[in-house]
Amino acid sequence: MTQRAAVETLREIYQSRQDQEPVVSIEVFPPHSVDGDEALFETLDRLIPYQPAFVSCTYGAGGSTRARTIELCLKIQSRYSCPATAHLTCVGSPREELVEWIGQVRESGLHNIMALRGDPPEGTSRFQTVDGGLEHANELVALIRDVAPEIGIGVAAYPEVHPEAVDATSDLEHLKQKVMTGADASFTQLFYVNENFLRFREEYDRVGVGVPLVPGIMPITEFSRIQRIASLCGAAFPDDLAQRLEAVREDRAAQFSVGIEHAIGQCQQLIDEGVPGIHFYALNRSRACSEILEALGRGLSPAACDE
Repeated sequence: MTQRAAVETLREIYQSRQDQEPVVSIEVFPPHSVDGDEALFETLDRLIPYQPAFVSCTYGAGGSTRARTIELCLKIQSRYSCPATAHLTCVGSPREELVEWIGQVRESGLHNIMALRGDPPEGTSRFQTVDGGLEHANELVALIRDVAPEIGIGVAAYPEVHPEAVDATSDLEHLKQKVMTGADASFTQLFYVNENFLRFREEYDRVGVGVPLVPGIMPITEFSRIQRIASLCGAAFPDDLAQRLEAVREDRAAQFSVGIEHAIGQCQQLIDEGVPGIHFYALNRSRACSEILEALGRGLSPAACDE
């Protein structure tokens, strides 16, 4: 399977494609078993031909998948010649451990990190800083810039406000601090109401954040699962969409069809609005993303069609 050979930073990826079609990127998570690994790479085998600009791999709670994240990112880069982005959070790690991990990323040949504060550990309601640790994502961005200044850095954005933020103004100011400290691109939490993203983008541009704002899309493939995820991150859910999904709650195939139809409409409107890219939360599955990309006219790469 052929793909772009050069490894690029996030900064280079978005700068080089400013006058082209929006960048597509895919997010996956480290499986917990060998069978899970095989399923993940089967998923990527199906999605890489759509030429994502990069694949990102999440970082488990409390650093539980720290080594696996780097391992999988390296396998992705080697197998597909596609840039990989390793997630890193502040949760459960003192500064010394974070410095060590950043150094491992740099030495391994990875060129991108998604710098996140991280969610509170399971069983707790608020984030707690460990002794010698970092409290905010902008501190993590600064640390990465200090240890590995050439690394590409992505950060999280919340178009419907972070659940722990005092208000939208302070939340946006915190995002701006992350970018001023050295982030190269902002990637939004999932959302299902485009108007909320577009209003957020207006404010983002008004205050001069200054780096690409990339919408994050999680296709609805199972209503109850997405309801839980949306509730945890405070994402608004359109009433008409909820009603359509509720009407087919006992029919998984119908739920999938309704969800994909909504995602296609979301993505097409966002593309028409000139977004620099779309970041798909794939949940280690390929069918939803591939159907969306096909509907958007993305098609398969010429190399894939020849195989």
